This record gives sequence, structure tokens and C-alpha cells, in this order.
Amino acid sequence: MPRPSLPERLSQSLQQQRHKLAKRAAVLRHEGSRVLTNANDRFLRTRELTLSGQTPYEVLHDNGLVKLRHYLPLTDTEIPLGEGTLAVNPKRHRVPVVLVPPLAVNMNIYDFFPERSLVKFLLAHGFSVYLIDWGRPTLRHTHYNLETYIADFMPDYLSHIRRHAGVEELSLHGWSIGGVLSLGYAALSKDPNIRNLVIVGTPINGHASGALGKMYQRLAKQAAWVRKHTGFRVHNLSPRLLHTPGWINSLSFKMLSPANSLLGYWELITRLDDREFVVNHATNGAFLDDMVAYPGGVIQDMMIRIWLDNDLADGRIHLGKHQIDFADIKASLLAFAGKQDTMVTADAMRPLPDLISSDDATLALISGGHMGILAGSNTPTEAWPQLADWLAPRSQ
Repeated sequence: MPRPSLPERLSQSLQQQRHKLAKRAAVLRHEGSRVLTNANDRFLRTRELTLSGQTPYEVLHDNGLVKLRHYLPLTDTEIPLGEGTLAVNPKRHRVPVVLVPPLAVNMNIYDFFPERSLVKFLLAHGFSVYLIDWGRPTLRHTHYNLETYIADFMPDYLSHIRRHAGVEELSLHGWSIGGVLSLGYAALSKDPNIRNLVIVGTPINGHASGALGKMYQRLAKQAAWVRKHTGFRVHNLSPRLLHTPGWINSLSFKMLSPANSLLGYWELITRLDDREFVVNHATNGAFLDDMVAYPGGVIQDMMIRIWLDNDLADGRIHLGKHQIDFADIKASLLAFAGKQDTMVTADAMRPLPDLISSDDATLALISGGHMGILAGSNTPTEAWPQLADWLAPRSQ
């Protein structure tokens, strides 16, 4: 066969190059379309991408602000957990678990991802699970304070749980300020049927909490000087002046690690072609971008009782007409502190086991920051198995 002439070879080469360019252009159009679709969905249709809050529940009680959730038993024989699966225990423990969230967060954190859901994990281990959803306070609720939640709401909602569950004994699981509410109720009520307390990342000795603790100490000295020389106290202010909108709480949470927040959005921009990454980013964003308002009365109590005067370090706190003493707590205690938690350090939680009257009290250090110790990527294989192993024999 005769060799093609030079013009013919050039023509063939040009055709091959045109074919390669056309193929590359098609790939780029496809990738560009995927990037545009993911960007549109992430920024304009975030709620539809979010994987949180998919476990079914029923609302048992609603006072117009606060709702009581009861999560329905799982129908699957196994659930995703981390990178593996977990078999669902068909047997039920007698003592239910009540999730007591902090204020200012939305409830998605407890049912964060299908493979990283504390609610599903507890259900799969045979626990009945209830959650007190504190709702979304407005200025109409700004006079609510810690006394309102501990002395009024907690007894009311726990009584509804007991009627529904048909048992008196309960386990309370409190994260962050939810731990203050749980400890506060157990101490104030002297309720003998609070069998177990699981306290996660709760400020006990706030002045020992790293850099934030040192800042609180400095502010406490300044506040003491102001009180002595002017008689002014934060509780003299109208709670309306301290009402904190949800967007401020979102910003404050992100500013705990501003570099990570910025890097997260930079990584999103560079990985807009990765649908799984975009969906996960949207799910995290749905939590971080949708914080809930703090009533001004709660801010007053937290500023003075917890941050400045550091009352909980001695296991006592005065709220309204109530004097609360942690020595009145007889329940078994499991406390989790985060090794990387800069908001509530391990040192801030260390006093807790010695402040209560139970001989069954344990403090465990786990991986993660303030959010990570509740629902971080390590919790399904580190903290949650410890929780289940500790709680199961105490829930019979």
C-alpha cells in the first residue's frame, strides 16, 4: 500500500486533533454543567440537599414554642454507621433516653447524617429516644431565663415522657448548656427517678477553660469593680437588650475557628464538581447557618452565673428563688470532654464527678471540638460505643 502523501497526512492529523478537541470540549461542557448545577443547588436549594433530620418522629406535646419529640422505632435490620453498618437490636431497654439540647442550636445536629445520627445509633441499640426541641424563641420569649427552662419546662416535659413511656426512671443526655439544664433539673428536683446523666461538653469551671477561661477571669474582675463602685448589675438591664438573634449565634460559632470556616468555603469552590462533597457541605451548613436565638434572660444568667461568677465550679447556682446544689444529684454520671474543644476544655469539666453525690461517676476524654464531640466524624466509632456500653447495663 502506498504511503499517504504529505498533504494527506496533514489532513489526517488535523482531523485527529479536531476530534480530540471536540471530545475535550464535550467533557468540559459536561463538567461545567455539573459544577453549575452543584453551585445552584448548594446556594439556592440547600434545604433540598441536606441529609439531616430524616429519622421519623412524632410530636407528643407542644406548648407553642417547645415541642417534645418521640423517635419511632427503626424498621430496618441494620443502619449505616461511619464507614460500616450496625445491626439493630430488636430488644428494648426499660429506661428511655431523653436528649436535652442546648439553646441556640437547631435539632438537626442529633440526626446529622444517615451514617452519623446519634438518634439512630441509640434506637439501634435498643433505647427509646425522646428529644426536647426548645423551638425558636422570639422577642416575645426574651424574658425566659435558665430558671424558666430548669424549673418550669423540664418537669412538664419529663412528665409527658413518663406517661408516654409508662416508666418513671429516665436517662438525661445533655450537651453544652443542655448539660446545665439536665444537671440543674436533677439537683433542683432531687428527682430519684433520674437514673443516669450523660453530660457532654458542659462548662462547669468556666475559668479553667483555656484562653476563654482567662478572658472570663479578666472580665470577672472588671465586673466586680463595676458592681462595687456603681452598683450596676447585668440583671438590672431589660432582657430585650440582650436578646441574641440566631445569625449572631451562627457567626459566633464560626468565629471560634474562622480559618476553618474560610477554608471550608474555599474547598467548596474548588470541589464544586464533587456532588458528594457538595451535599455534605450543605448538610454542615444547614446546621451552622441556622442557629436559633437566645432569650435575653438566658444570656443574663449565662453571663453572670456561668461565665463571670463561675458558680458551677463550686457545684452551686442561684436562679431566681431557687438555690441549686449539685451535691443533691444521686444519678449515675458519664461526662464526655473534648480533647480539641476550645469552648469547653477538659479542665473545665474535670470538677463535675466530685461535685455530685453519686459513687458511679466517670469523666472520659474523647476526640473532637465542641460540635465534634456530639456528632463529629469520629463519634460513631469512639464516643458512641462508650456511651452505649456504659448506658445499657444501667437502663435495665
